[in-house]
Amino acid sequence: MSQSVRFHDEKSPLIAKGSSSSGLVEGPSWVSYRDRPHRNGCCQRLSKFFIIPQRVILAIFGFLAILNAYTMRISLSIAITEMVNKTSSAEQEDGVCPIDDNANLEDYTGGEFNWDQELQGIILSSFYWGYVITHLPGGILAEKFGGKWTLSLGILSTAFFTLITPWAVSAGGSTALIVIRVLMGLGEGTTFPALSALLASWIPLKERSKLGSLVFGGGQVGTILGNLISGYLLDSFDGWSSVFYFFGGLGVVWFILFTLLCYSDPESHPFISEKEKDFLKRELGSLTRDKTLPPTPWRFILTSVPMVALVCAQIGHDWGFFIMVTDLPKYMSDVLRFSIKDNGLYSSLPYLVMWIVSLSTGVLSDWLITSGKMTITFGRKLFTTIASAGPAFFIVGASYAGCDRALVVALFTIAMGLMGTFYPGMKVNPLDLSPNYAGSLMAVTNGIGAITGIIAPYVVGVLTPNSSLEEWRIVFWISFAVFHVTNLAYVLWASGEVQPWNTPHLMNKSVEAGDVNKDTYSEKEPSVAAIKASH
Repeated sequence: MSQSVRFHDEKSPLIAKGSSSSGLVEGPSWVSYRDRPHRNGCCQRLSKFFIIPQRVILAIFGFLAILNAYTMRISLSIAITEMVNKTSSAEQEDGVCPIDDNANLEDYTGGEFNWDQELQGIILSSFYWGYVITHLPGGILAEKFGGKWTLSLGILSTAFFTLITPWAVSAGGSTALIVIRVLMGLGEGTTFPALSALLASWIPLKERSKLGSLVFGGGQVGTILGNLISGYLLDSFDGWSSVFYFFGGLGVVWFILFTLLCYSDPESHPFISEKEKDFLKRELGSLTRDKTLPPTPWRFILTSVPMVALVCAQIGHDWGFFIMVTDLPKYMSDVLRFSIKDNGLYSSLPYLVMWIVSLSTGVLSDWLITSGKMTITFGRKLFTTIASAGPAFFIVGASYAGCDRALVVALFTIAMGLMGTFYPGMKVNPLDLSPNYAGSLMAVTNGIGAITGIIAPYVVGVLTPNSSLEEWRIVFWISFAVFHVTNLAYVLWASGEVQPWNTPHLMNKSVEAGDVNKDTYSEKEPSVAAIKASH
C-alpha cells in the first residue's frame, strides 16, 4: 500500500492526529512531522535525568489531577455529616440501624447547622451546576491551545475556592456554601476535556487502555483518600474546616509541579528524550496538535449513533457513581449509624477495589485487543456491560442486607469494584471515535453525564426525608433501572472505530469521490485523488 494509507480498522486503529505505525497520512488533518529544532545542551542533559518516559509522567500527573479534583469535590460529602445537627436523628430508631451500645453518642450529634435532607441534597448537587457549564468551553480551549493550562488553571481555581469554603460558610451559611460549590464546579469542569486532549496528543493506541485507566483511576483513589483522610481529620480535630484546608492546599501543590513538568504535546516539551520522541512519531504520526483542523463538526458529532450510545453509557455511569460518591457517606452515617471515623474508612473501601479493578482490566483490555483476541468495539461493550449490570444487582442487594454492616459494606465494595471496568470500556471510547476532537467529545459526554450529579443528590434528598432503609431502597432500585437502560443503548449502538467526522474535510472530499463508507473509515481506503484534493 504505497500510494495510499489504510484507514482505521478495529485491529489496526487510526489514532490521534496521525496514522498507525504503518504509515503517515498526508493532508491537513495529520500535521506532517517536522524536524524539531536542535535543543540546547541544557535540555538534552536534563532529559537524561528522567528515567520514566514523559508520556508516563504526564499520565501520572493526569492521575493526580483527577485525584485532587475528586478529593476537593467529595470532601463535603463526609464533612456535611459533621456540619449538620443530627440530635433528632440520633434518637430516631424507626427504619434505621441501632447505634452500638459501646458507641460514643457525641459522634452522632453532628454540628451547628439545621439543614434538612432536601437542602443538603441541593448543597451537594450545587457543585454540578457549575461543573456542566465549563465542559464544552474546556474541550474547545484544550483542542485549540493545548490541555496544559486548561487543566491546571481549572484545578487551581477549584483549590482556591476549597480553601475559602470555611470562611464562606461562617459568613453566609448554606447560601454562601452553594455559591462556593458552583464556583468550584466551574473550575473543575475543564478537567476531563483537557485530559482527553492531552491523552490524544501523548498516548499511543497500544497503551491507551492501560494509561487511560491509570489516569481516570484518579477518581477512585481521590474518593478513597477523600473519604479516608476526611474521616481521620474530622475525628482528630475540632470542627470541620481542616478538611477543606488540607485538600485545597494539595491542589495548589499539584498545580506548581504540573506546570513545571508537563506540556501540551511532545513537540513543545523541552526535555523529552530523542528515543521517546522517535517512538511517539512512529505511533502517533505527529508530535504537535493539528492547528489546521476545521472547526468542531458539531452537526456530525451530535447526530452520530456511536456518540449517542456513548452519552447514554456516561449517564448510566455517572448516575450510579454520583449516587455512591455523594450519598454513600450519608447512608453509612444516617442508616447504618457508623461513627465518623468508621464512615470514612468504610466509605473509601469500595473505591480501593474499584481502582484495582480499573487498572487490572485496563491491562487486560490492552492485551486482548493488541493480541487480536477481541476487537476494540467488542472490548468496549464487554467491559461497559460488566460495569453496568454488576453494580446494579449488588447495590440493590445491599439494601436488602438490612443492618448487617459487614455484608452491606461487602456488597457495596463488590458493586463499586465491578464499576471499575467502565474505564477500559466507555471511558476511553472518545479517544477511539475521534482523536482529533477527543476534548470536545469528552466535554459533551461528561457534561451531559454530569447533569445526573445535579439530579441524583436532590432526588436522594427528596426520597429520603427520614433517612430510612426503605426510602433508600427506592433510590437503589431507580439506579438499577438507569444502569440497565443506558447499557442496553450502548451495547446496541456503540463503536470502537474512528468516525468519519474525525477528519471532516477529508470526509467531504472522499464522500464526493465515493470512497468512504458513510458510517466509518474501517471498510474503505481513501483514493489518492481524494487525499490530494484535500491539500
